[in-house]
Amino acid sequence: MKRIGVLLLLTVLFASCKSTKDAGTESVTAMSSKKIINNHYNESFDENTLNGTIKAKYQDKNSSHSVGVSYRIQKDSAIWMSGRMLNITLAKIFITPTKVQFYEKLGKTYFEGDFALLSDFLGTEVDFEIVQNLLLGQAIVDLKEQKFNASVDENSYKLEPKKQADLFDLLFWMNPTNFKVSKQEVRQPDIQKKLTIDYVEYQEVQEEMLPKKINITAVDGVERVFLNLEYKSVQFNNNISFPFSIPRGYEQIQLNE
Repeated sequence: MKRIGVLLLLTVLFASCKSTKDAGTESVTAMSSKKIINNHYNESFDENTLNGTIKAKYQDKNSSHSVGVSYRIQKDSAIWMSGRMLNITLAKIFITPTKVQFYEKLGKTYFEGDFALLSDFLGTEVDFEIVQNLLLGQAIVDLKEQKFNASVDENSYKLEPKKQADLFDLLFWMNPTNFKVSKQEVRQPDIQKKLTIDYVEYQEVQEEMLPKKINITAVDGVERVFLNLEYKSVQFNNNISFPFSIPRGYEQIQLNE
């Protein structure tokens, strides 16, 4: 059940039912990395709050779960979620830039701490901004802080750092239609870990371009975990609150479990 709590944390954001825009099959014209990156940040999400629902599916070699998630987001400040299965509340989660909290009812366990649990689960360092950007269709690192080589690949613009980090490799594919991320990967080949976030479909919601379907794959050696997210509804800029308290009698989850 710990993984369902982690699943809730990853199933954070958006959707509604307006027109969908994909890259299509048109040829992609070569473009400089600087222009691609500038276009990407020009399309950054620009609302204050969000709330709505998501359908999420978790799968590993031993199990598969579908979870309905209600969420409330204060951009750059807080993420709150409540997950349900068969109309039964399974778990709640609340995160801020400095803290992660969740509890799950079936096992009566809870976690309270930093982002180490998520980092361990995904096989790469994670913080609030990375989680938020991942689910907004934004690059999980600041692309303006380093130099990139740009090429056309898989009908997308591919960005690869001219100098990769010592411990991991980063790769980005940008949608040539809306300059949101088509796919992004964190690779750690020395220890056989890889995180892939594939943005299967985008949609326009109140003039904002947001992901509609995201597939996340985390590989650790021979172990694979899949998260499939489908955003069902979204509302912007409502007055929202974040009710959260860990029930009495629950057992704290330790990171070495």
